[in-house]
Amino acid sequence: MILIADSGATKTDWCYGTANGACIRVQTEGINPFHQSAGHIRHILESQLASRCAMPAEACTEVFFYGAGCLPSVSGPVAEALHRLFPEAHVEVETDLLGAARALCQYRPGIACILGTGSNSCLYDGERITQNVSPLGYILGDEGSGACLGKHFVADCLKGQLPAHLKDALLEDLQTDAAGIIERVYRHPQANRFLASLCPFIHRHKAEPCVHTFLLQCFDDFFRRNVLHYSEQLPVSFAGSIAWHFRTEIEEAARIRGLQTGVFLQSPIEKLAEYHFKAE
Repeated sequence: MILIADSGATKTDWCYGTANGACIRVQTEGINPFHQSAGHIRHILESQLASRCAMPAEACTEVFFYGAGCLPSVSGPVAEALHRLFPEAHVEVETDLLGAARALCQYRPGIACILGTGSNSCLYDGERITQNVSPLGYILGDEGSGACLGKHFVADCLKGQLPAHLKDALLEDLQTDAAGIIERVYRHPQANRFLASLCPFIHRHKAEPCVHTFLLQCFDDFFRRNVLHYSEQLPVSFAGSIAWHFRTEIEEAARIRGLQTGVFLQSPIEKLAEYHFKAE
């Protein structure tokens, strides 16, 4: 049996099964070795995955874990924790970007992008990533991500760049004031998650002309600062909640730039399972 995982900032989607059987899905807290200790990663796997996954540990032959922050230099604790839980399995830990590329493009070349809480992109040759423009995180980059949309939207509201009724509605929705937002961003942990949590509000107001213009600018920034730097301009495909819910605006921004869009996935996990089961 094969176990596959796609892990982002807030959650991990797991899928397990065989090439001939149905794939069973479970979900746990997100795992990121860049921000979490080895002990916390083991705790998530042992307290959440072990109790929700009905597959016997000894039955698991392969584990493919794709996660945010899972660069080779820091992914050791994830691999070690998975080995402890599934001692008979071959374990591979890769970045969530490679997972997105394999889910979106399968065995075809393309440009694969993640637009969720954070953002990332790459040029993919049908097997591996050949080019990657560093996303740089939500302070220096992450254009088009939920955190970046939230950051610029709340800043535009508080600086009077958007109409006053949007600012008033946002503050009412959050049940706070400008000082409360500044407190939440600068003095609380995981400001990126808080900023990304503003995206449902943005989505509810996306038909307003000023918000529509705002979104086109944000997604154009993503294309201009990331996608246009790749040596080949292949179809651009997207995974992630922001990509899924703002598909219309992303496609419009792409058309303006003369880019061809491809596949959109809210979650890569099912297509990742398809990729790995094809290889069996």
